[in-house]
Amino acid sequence: MVIGATGQIGRAAVTALAGDGWDVTAVSRGGGRDEGWPAEVRTARADRSDDAALAAAVGDGCDVLVDMVAYGPEHARQLTALSDRVGSAVVVSSISVYEDDKGRNFDTQGEPDGFPEYPVPLTEGQRTVTPGETSYSSRKAGLERELLAAGEQLPTTLLRAGAIHGPYCQTPRELYFVKRNLDGRPRRVLPFGGRSRFHPASVHNIAELIRLAAARPGSRALNAVDPDAPTVAEIAAAIDAVMGVETETVLLDGPPPSPTVGDTPWSVPVPVVCDMSAAERELGYRAVVRYADRLPETVAWMEERLAGRDWREAYPKMFRTYGDLFDYAAEDAYLDALGA
Repeated sequence: MVIGATGQIGRAAVTALAGDGWDVTAVSRGGGRDEGWPAEVRTARADRSDDAALAAAVGDGCDVLVDMVAYGPEHARQLTALSDRVGSAVVVSSISVYEDDKGRNFDTQGEPDGFPEYPVPLTEGQRTVTPGETSYSSRKAGLERELLAAGEQLPTTLLRAGAIHGPYCQTPRELYFVKRNLDGRPRRVLPFGGRSRFHPASVHNIAELIRLAAARPGSRALNAVDPDAPTVAEIAAAIDAVMGVETETVLLDGPPPSPTVGDTPWSVPVPVVCDMSAAERELGYRAVVRYADRLPETVAWMEERLAGRDWREAYPKMFRTYGDLFDYAAEDAYLDALGA
């Protein structure tokens, strides 16, 4: 049973599980289905925030419950309450649960000297933030703590995903460069010398991890990222190549000069790069795609979604999360001043 099946990761996970021979029930609020799923995939309608609706969808039980949309400790309790009817679980978490040895994390990055300095590569043994209700990261940490404490009651594999990419994303980081290219912008600004690395995670690699974890139940937290972690400059160049354009990149040594100039969704002062050896060891995992492999389908999906629409209408969550990524007036004024 896959909860959040028609979301970005859910679509790929259902396909991977069905291909591995599982009888899959795809659960979503709308009860829809993806055109790429096999005909034998069943669909069900349920809002996961409704305990009774979720319990009804589980029905007499399932061998594995895969949850894409669990965000806090209340969702962990919701799942453990069904443990008498669920063999094991696979739940998507986030690398944002990590903090460095000085207690800095993604929630403190806006403070002076607040960005975390993680070891490279970042392993699952790194400390995590204190569970709480103050942020996405602290809620995910609370979710993880409760599910791992359930132990044998509900063996759960937690997948700490990086910067997720692929079609159907509500906040696609690639939009930063795709829209600029569509708008014919000849130049772009990249801070930190274009060397920022924020580890991406393909929906197809996450789906492969889900497929393997479904067949190997256990209580564990594992990183879920791609085999490569390209720099933001390399990502920009790869998108240019897919779209067949040439642009000039202005590299800055330091941080973005303002919140609307050069502050890409990957721009971090220190690398955030994860280790995947635990998943390889425990699940026999091997990545099925690299970042550039699926970039053409991601770009094509964004181009289609943007056609004839304001980007804030096409991606409202992106605007709420990152603000105005396309303040071209501020960008041009900065570049003109820089040139002068």
